[in-house]
Amino acid sequence: MERVLVVGATGAGKSTLAHALGSRLGLPYHEMDALYFNGPGWAVNDRLVEDVARVTAGPRWIIDSLGHPEVRDLLWGRADTVIWLDYTRRVIMPRVLRRSVRRTVTREVVFGGNRETWVGWLSREHPVWWSWSQHRTRRRDIALRLRDPRFASLETRRFGRPQDTAAWLASVR
Repeated sequence: MERVLVVGATGAGKSTLAHALGSRLGLPYHEMDALYFNGPGWAVNDRLVEDVARVTAGPRWIIDSLGHPEVRDLLWGRADTVIWLDYTRRVIMPRVLRRSVRRTVTREVVFGGNRETWVGWLSREHPVWWSWSQHRTRRRDIALRLRDPRFASLETRRFGRPQDTAAWLASVR
């Protein structure tokens, strides 16, 4: 486990797990949203492909994402392990709701110096709406990738319950 992708729906806990696992294994952790959004107004990084290529050219890393379409094959082609947080909406939605309320109320600065706002909740791209609407699609996309012969050599761990993920993480040395 040297080049790891942590995948799942928005709000599943990918960043939290990737950070914790990276710390345990001494893997440099890279947050995909921080690579993707790089400026005010949720500006998208026009050097995303180059930045992800640079990060994944290294021998050891962990990234918390299925990957945006323009870098997805690059990420999956260079990974050796995929950790799938395959949680139900019933698990994910309270998590993403709590996170977004906290970020909005505290005006927490996130990727590229941006903040979640109350007005932002009205957008279909807000994390809460995105998580709800993309849950089924994200599960299907991950399952298809894991059946793709190009990625057959990937070590895969699939967790359906947070308790199982936590028990596994506690066992990782």
